[in-house]
Amino acid sequence: MQSFSSASHIAELLNQLPAGDDNARSAAAARQDQLTKPPGSLGRLEQLALWMATWQQTMSPVLEHGKCLVFAGNHGVVRQGISPFPAEVTQQMVWNFEAGGAAINQLCATAGLELSVTALDLDRPTVDFTTAPAMDPDQVVHAMNAGATAVPQDCDYLVVGEMGIGNTTSAAALCMARFGGNASGWVGPGTGLDAAGVTHKAMIVQAAIDRHGSELHDPISLLAAYGGRELAAIAGAILEARLRSIPVMLDGFISSAAAATLTAGNRLDVLDHCLISHLSPEPGHMRLASALRKQPLLDLRMRLGEASGAAVATLLVRAALATHNGMATFAEAGVSKET
Repeated sequence: MQSFSSASHIAELLNQLPAGDDNARSAAAARQDQLTKPPGSLGRLEQLALWMATWQQTMSPVLEHGKCLVFAGNHGVVRQGISPFPAEVTQQMVWNFEAGGAAINQLCATAGLELSVTALDLDRPTVDFTTAPAMDPDQVVHAMNAGATAVPQDCDYLVVGEMGIGNTTSAAALCMARFGGNASGWVGPGTGLDAAGVTHKAMIVQAAIDRHGSELHDPISLLAAYGGRELAAIAGAILEARLRSIPVMLDGFISSAAAATLTAGNRLDVLDHCLISHLSPEPGHMRLASALRKQPLLDLRMRLGEASGAAVATLLVRAALATHNGMATFAEAGVSKET
C-alpha cells in the first residue's frame, strides 16, 4: 500500500500514475474479433472486458477478488437543515451494514463481492463548511490514507460507495467548485427534500462557494474546503487502486464527486481506470458524468448510495468476462467466420 504523507506527496503521485496496458487491451480485442459472434454484437459488454484487460494487464481478465468498500462520515453542514434525516442515521446505518441488513449486503452477496465498511470518526463531524473549511489538510490526508489502507492486497476489482447524512450537499459543493455552474444545477433532493428544501440546499452550497471560492486546483484543497471524511477516503481508495492498476467501479453522484476531486488541475486521465456504474436521479450526476467524459452503464433510477448501483453493475462485468473468456473462437467451434 502507498502511504500518502502530504498534499505535495499526493500531487507527486498524481503526476506519475501508471498507464493502462495497451498491449493487453489489443490482445483482448484481437480475441474478441475471433469469438463466435458478429463484431461488436455484445456492445458495451465487449468494452467492459477490454477495460478490465487494460487495467488488470492481461488478455484474460478475471473477477476473483472483487471488493466493495463503503465509507461512512458525518457532516457539520447538516445543522443547516439540508437533510430530512439527522446525523445519527449515519451510525445507525453502519450498524445495519455490519448486521447484514442493508441493500448493499444483499447486492454484494449476489454480485460476489466482499463488503467492508469503514466508519470515520462519526462522533466528530466535519466543520460546517458555510462557516469554515470542512477539514484541515492533515485530516484530508488521514482520511485518504484510511481509504487506501482499506484496499486489500489481493483486490482485482474495486467498488466504492458511501454513507453519510448531508453528503449530497458536500458532493454538490465539490462539483460546483471543480466544474463551475450554478448551485441550483448541482443540488437535488438527496434523501427526500421537497422543493423548498432543495432551494434552501442550493443557497447553502452557494454560501459555501462564496466563502471558499472555486480557485482550488488540487484535491486536498477541494476536499478540505467542501468535503467529508468518507469522500476523502473514497478518493484515497481510488488513487491507491490506480497506483496498483486495479479497475474501479464508481457508484452514483457522491462517489463520482469524490473521484472528481482527483481531477483538479483538469487531469481527467486520473480516472481512466474508473467507470460510473449508473446514472443517479440526482440532477447534478448527469452533468458530472458529462464533465468527467464518462457514460454510466445503467439508468435504473437508483439513488440509495451505499455502492448499490456499483454492485448491480458488477453483474454486467461478470457477464462481460464470462463471454470474453468462455466463448469459443470460430476456429475452436468449427464455425466459418466469412463466406
